[in-house]
Amino acid sequence: MTDNRNTILAVILSGLVLIAWQYFYNVPQMEKQRAQQQTQAELQKGTPQPTASATPGAAPQAGGTPSAPPVANQPAQPIVSREAAIAASPRVKIETPRLTGSISLKGARIDDLALVQYRETVDPKSPPIILYSPSGTAEPYYAEFGWVAATSDTKVPDRTTDWQQEGSNSLTPSTPLVLKFDNGQGLTFRRTITIDDRYLFSIKDEVTNVGNAPVKLFPFALISRHGTPQVSGYYILHEGLIGYLGDQGLQEKAYKAVSEAPAIGNGGHGFEFNKVTNAWLGITDKYWASALLPDTSATLKARFVAEPGTQIRYQTDYLQDAQTVAIGGTTTANTRLFAGAKEAGVVGINFPLAGLGGYNKELGLNHFDLLIDWGWFYFITKPMFLGLDFFYRFFGNFGISILLVTVIVKLLFFPLANKSYASMAKMKSIQPQLQALKERYPDDKVKQQQEMMEIYRKEKINPVAGCLPVVIQIPVFFSLYKVLFVTIEMRHAPFYGWIKDLSAPDPTNLFNLFGLIPFDPTTIPVFGHYLALGIWPIIMGITMWFQMKLNPTPPDPTQQIIFNWMPLIFTFMLAGFPAGLVIYWAWNNLLSVVQQSYIMRRNGVKVELFDNLKATFARKAT
Repeated sequence: MTDNRNTILAVILSGLVLIAWQYFYNVPQMEKQRAQQQTQAELQKGTPQPTASATPGAAPQAGGTPSAPPVANQPAQPIVSREAAIAASPRVKIETPRLTGSISLKGARIDDLALVQYRETVDPKSPPIILYSPSGTAEPYYAEFGWVAATSDTKVPDRTTDWQQEGSNSLTPSTPLVLKFDNGQGLTFRRTITIDDRYLFSIKDEVTNVGNAPVKLFPFALISRHGTPQVSGYYILHEGLIGYLGDQGLQEKAYKAVSEAPAIGNGGHGFEFNKVTNAWLGITDKYWASALLPDTSATLKARFVAEPGTQIRYQTDYLQDAQTVAIGGTTTANTRLFAGAKEAGVVGINFPLAGLGGYNKELGLNHFDLLIDWGWFYFITKPMFLGLDFFYRFFGNFGISILLVTVIVKLLFFPLANKSYASMAKMKSIQPQLQALKERYPDDKVKQQQEMMEIYRKEKINPVAGCLPVVIQIPVFFSLYKVLFVTIEMRHAPFYGWIKDLSAPDPTNLFNLFGLIPFDPTTIPVFGHYLALGIWPIIMGITMWFQMKLNPTPPDPTQQIIFNWMPLIFTFMLAGFPAGLVIYWAWNNLLSVVQQSYIMRRNGVKVELFDNLKATFARKAT
């Protein structure tokens, strides 16, 4: 039964790794190829048919109620460089410690943003991350705010409006931007934009009526993204449209799901959420996001929209209830925009004793921490992140944090693991008795099993206790993988030596002699992605091999083959995983060897590691 247990355990472990490899690597690669093909198909489509949304305002329905905010459509135009598009209109600079960019005075869109603290690669001289880009570029992405009139004869600001700036200052955390527009019909629109030192814009829109009749207006806000962006394609990460819409809870819609959703008017497809309060909504990437944060008490008609065309357009927007501007009166609409990096301390992490309230707590938002995709097992991933972040604040290195958190996990499960290892040590001590049973009843398997179970009962041994350390390690392994994969704090986080990014695979490669040969083996067609074997995966494989050799050689030839090949299989399979995860696994293996050796000695069982190693090398020498 012991032999069967070991074989089953080995097969289960190998199967888990093979499934993880397929799930986290091969499938995402195929999804990326499909996404690229879809993007090419979009670019090959003809000119979009004109729709009601081709004008800046949505057409009012009967009774003077507009159907939705304006869909950010506009006539097809030649694609120009980002620099040329920015230079084509007068602008006001945005200057903060984390953001640079500008706001166009034509349309008053926030359509030019760069994240100066984050770079495209680990090279600090590489270009900063570009979040927003204006219309006319290859990938327009922007936020727009304003009013929809109840009647079509009321002129409201749109994307073509020339706003006048009051003053000449840039938008900084200490200097707001004030814009003004007179519609010539008695309405004066005034917009005040403020920004903090992180990623939050606050927009205050005021309308004063000096005309001869009351005016009914509906505040709106939208975020528009043209073209389907290239996503990571991993099922454990959501990229696309997202929102927490009051009682309807968290809504996550992939780009494909929105484009294939039912028609919702104005020529678009998508999802509508009526009469929601305490809501936020936006578009998220792996590390960056853009989200509308209306007043938590406002009643909204929210939407996720996709419009087909030469370049598909994705839009998340909301329309608030009407406000009537009386003669001689003024009305106000307030909203906020988050545009930046999904830092846990900034977005907020809703967890007891976390101490990282961020915007979620400061603004009283509804689960804004879910902008970071913690996953279904957030009760494991969040504590894992908090532990890593805690030690990082002391040592300034997430690699050291991973090593220390691994020790903490080992200590937490020390009593449980001790029982398991003690049971395994007893199993080894009764190996002579089990071998004698096989010799005594060589042809009676049933009798062998009965006698074995009797020995287990007398010695108080649980024959499956050896599986426990592995079972414990699996959720820790996947929670660490999730944290390394989704949190921006791990992006480009260095360790020591050649590891410059713990969230990326080990960049060294055995198959080009660790850089001595100027050749990238991973570029070889078909088999290239299997030829990535760095130094840390090799270290991990060696530590796993030591751990396997701590146990006596299985008598069954099939088991011997499985146990001999398992470290090599794990080495290749984990080579493509983040370096931080491989470092964790190697360190965990080493701690397990030390712990198991100690428990074996305490239980009077000989530690056979060096004897097994000698025997292995002796067999190879002969």
